[in-house]
Amino acid sequence: MEDVIEVCHRPHDPQCPVVCVDEGGKQLIGDIRPPLPVRAGCPAKEDSEYARNGVANLFLAFEPLAGRRVVEVTARRTAVDFARFVKRLLDKVYPEARRVVLVTDNLNTHCTGSLYEAFGPAEARRLAERIEWHYTPKHGSWLNMAEIELSVLARQCLDRRIPDTETLTREVAAWELRRNTAAVKANWQFTTVDARVKLKKLYPTIQVQ
Repeated sequence: MEDVIEVCHRPHDPQCPVVCVDEGGKQLIGDIRPPLPVRAGCPAKEDSEYARNGVANLFLAFEPLAGRRVVEVTARRTAVDFARFVKRLLDKVYPEARRVVLVTDNLNTHCTGSLYEAFGPAEARRLAERIEWHYTPKHGSWLNMAEIELSVLARQCLDRRIPDTETLTREVAAWELRRNTAAVKANWQFTTVDARVKLKKLYPTIQVQ
């Protein structure tokens, strides 16, 4: 916990950006009957019946000090899917960075091994050497600021029926562009001192003889 907190308080460094990564799901739901549009004095209406069209995964990377986020819609969230998303971050989003500091939870796909599942040894090693991993503790994923952005995404973009991956990709891209244009950052104020006071019960008790 203290390791992640200290990472979140590092000053902004374009050569070593701190990037929080997480993923979430979105159930794809279509209308069986066309909804009634908004009319004067009458809100839009949806039928209670709907069509289940599966579930899509969303990878989200958030650089809190730059107000930059990247979202990618995928069919699954396997180790290979995660590795391809990480490669996109390293080669497309942060090509000039010497190293990218990744903050993730402890999901078993969030590791260097995923790179070796997706790419050849030389390419996997090249990518791994540009990553500095930091993991949130078990039951401590709230320390990952990507969760905050996923919550915002859910409230501002995903809180309605979205029928398919094409629509989801288009809507998420529009949300991403709007948030990035506004450069919405995160002001992380929770410190190690706060943790040692407010979460004192999580620390071991040392008996002094």
